[in-house]
Amino acid sequence: HVQLVESGGGLVQPGGSLTLSCPASGYTYSAYCMGWIRQRPGKEREGVAAISWIGGHTYYSDSVKGRFTISRDVAANTLYLEMNDLKPGDTAIYTCAAGPYCNTNGTVGRTLYWGQGTQVTVS
Repeated sequence: HVQLVESGGGLVQPGGSLTLSCPASGYTYSAYCMGWIRQRPGKEREGVAAISWIGGHTYYSDSVKGRFTISRDVAANTLYLEMNDLKPGDTAIYTCAAGPYCNTNGTVGRTLYWGQGTQVTVS
């Protein structure tokens, strides 16, 4: 049984920072791409960042490039998203996801697993 459980969301002022975490259990990261998807109020879900688990190659959407950093701790089987210079437009539910490959626009290809999400509010 695969579990991805996000944490670290909350309320932050514009210009502030948050770091999200996503530890995994019952799952082997090594062959997969991991990433973060967000759903903003009234908008469709969008991938914002992805990382190849083996090589650590990172990919970002244009909307977060330069402000967000995706990383992983292989030993701890945990994915992170460091978010800096947050804007009200970043308010969303952030969900971690896993699939067989990363796309260069920061999305996970053919998402197979995802968590429940954590709320980030910038206000």
